[in-house]
Amino acid sequence: MTVNGEPVTVLGTRVDPGHDQVRVDGQPASIKADNVYIVLNKPEGYVTSCDHPGEKIVLDLVDINRRIFPVGRLDKDSSGLLLLTDDGRIHHRLSHPSFDHEKEYDVTVDKPLTAGALEKMARGVALKGTRTRSARIKRVSPARFKITLQEGRNRQVRRMVRKVGGRVIRLNRVRVAHIRLGKLKTGQWRYLSDVERKRLLEFVK
Repeated sequence: MTVNGEPVTVLGTRVDPGHDQVRVDGQPASIKADNVYIVLNKPEGYVTSCDHPGEKIVLDLVDINRRIFPVGRLDKDSSGLLLLTDDGRIHHRLSHPSFDHEKEYDVTVDKPLTAGALEKMARGVALKGTRTRSARIKRVSPARFKITLQEGRNRQVRRMVRKVGGRVIRLNRVRVAHIRLGKLKTGQWRYLSDVERKRLLEFVK
């Protein structure tokens, strides 16, 4: 077997099906490309879009020779975990509002919030006439807390905080379902581990 005209002598040599030319016994080999699943630590200032003229988009940060797209939303002023894939089924299931999966955010606000304010958000607040679902909230410091949601309305956390008299100054998503941001640095990305990928595919069956 050769890759780009060079004999393969190392077991487990990786190839890019969209770029490399692979031949077996001199004949072109047909390679099935597996779907890719990527975690990006999105910086603030980037738009979660595949095309947005005049704006920096998240795809500018991922150097990969595949057509991928972001799963769900993470607004321009927010940072943190964003999934990207070329698997349309995963994209549809995780983006659809009826599909229950947890999203966890680390939130810093402009002033300390009372225990009552946090409890009110945890029980649910009315946004445009519809009450948000119950959430889990854990205080980190007087002006910082973590919140776990099972829904994803537009700018939901920011709007919830405004309802109780505060203003979000930093919003960082640290988890989607079982996938955690961990120590991935801002602007960097990685492929899902084999364990993460297996659990994700089982999760959306």
